[in-house]
Amino acid sequence: MEKTTDFLLDMSLSIKQRKDMFRINTDTFALACFMVIKKGETVLDIGTNNGALLLVAAQYQPKKLIGVDILGEAIALAHENMSDHGIDNVELAVSDVRNFKTDPVDVILCNPPYFNQKNRKNRNQNPFLEAARHEVSLPLHDLLDFVRRTLKDHGRFYLIHRSDRMAEIIIESHNRGLALKKCMPIQDQRKDYCHAICMEFVRGGKCGLKLMNPLIISKEGHHVRNMD
Repeated sequence: MEKTTDFLLDMSLSIKQRKDMFRINTDTFALACFMVIKKGETVLDIGTNNGALLLVAAQYQPKKLIGVDILGEAIALAHENMSDHGIDNVELAVSDVRNFKTDPVDVILCNPPYFNQKNRKNRNQNPFLEAARHEVSLPLHDLLDFVRRTLKDHGRFYLIHRSDRMAEIIIESHNRGLALKKCMPIQDQRKDYCHAICMEFVRGGKCGLKLMNPLIISKEGHHVRNMD
């Protein structure tokens, strides 16, 4: 299958991608800029795809990286990208995250499927894109259940999602002991509202939310700048 070589954040971090699979986009960039990784932490990426977020996390000297994806083709590509950058403190698994077991981790990352269409005709017919964009194998409640049982006390969960589902996400997270501590809207100048938002949750965290300045996407759709 044909691949391209693209770049994350800057020209120093290359990544191989398949043309028929989900590819890095503005959401990838936004979550990569928003997430905080500390030296010596264990980081788990749910739906890791080609390993893009793990490549960014590796720059901060984590103790261990873990990537899980339901698609074997995605994990094979993530293995290739890790190898290209000499990253060996990584565990990559083909698994439905609902069945995945691991020791508690410090940080969980997720750029999940956003859409919950029940009708198969309304979903993308490409199986790779269907898994990436639609809640077929990873409904929101199952994702949050996994985060609750896998994250260490006071561990952090970084999520990007559609802004129109924010109320649902906050309620479901609160019910699982995940406190929203920080969020950053994504403002696309081609739209008249903030269509997506990055969120940081802390397991067992106290009340108190920091609302960050938005990440701006220009009208041309290719330039992204942080207003902080």
